[in-house]
Amino acid sequence: MAILKVAILGNPVLRAATEPVKNIQAPEIQRLIDDMIETMREYRGIGLAAPQVHRSLQITVIEEEADARSSKSVSRPLTVLINPRITPVTDQMVEDWEGCLSIPDLRGKVPRYKEIEVQAHDRRGRPLHLTAGDFFARVIQHEHDHLTGTLFLDRMKSLETLTYMDEYARYWARQEDEE
Repeated sequence: MAILKVAILGNPVLRAATEPVKNIQAPEIQRLIDDMIETMREYRGIGLAAPQVHRSLQITVIEEEADARSSKSVSRPLTVLINPRITPVTDQMVEDWEGCLSIPDLRGKVPRYKEIEVQAHDRRGRPLHLTAGDFFARVIQHEHDHLTGTLFLDRMKSLETLTYMDEYARYWARQEDEE
């Protein structure tokens, strides 16, 4: 396994639509998935899409570890979504903070559907159907956006909340804790 170079804002690969994976079991696809998982973990991300590592394919990996500082945080097992399709379950949107490994050191508030249905294939090529809500739904939508060339900045209603991570910790996180 290898840690891959992460594309950052400005790289055209982040703005291109991706191609479906045709042969999920191909050794190079399985190696890419392993490398994406290792890269996501190395950079302490909770999700990573193939375009972020310079591959224009419809693959995302997601893994969320519980945050001991938050009573709302839960662990989610490693999830690999190949050729995913998402459908909103509700019209309800929730605005919350997002960051991105491809836009280092920045965060902003982004509206996302509260609950979605996902149809995809897992890394073994088996059909996968799941319903996701709240934060897990947000992460899936964020990673799915990478597959269409969309970044979280494109989804922000206003750039007023766009902030560097240090300033987020200094001003915004404190405000969120008080609420």
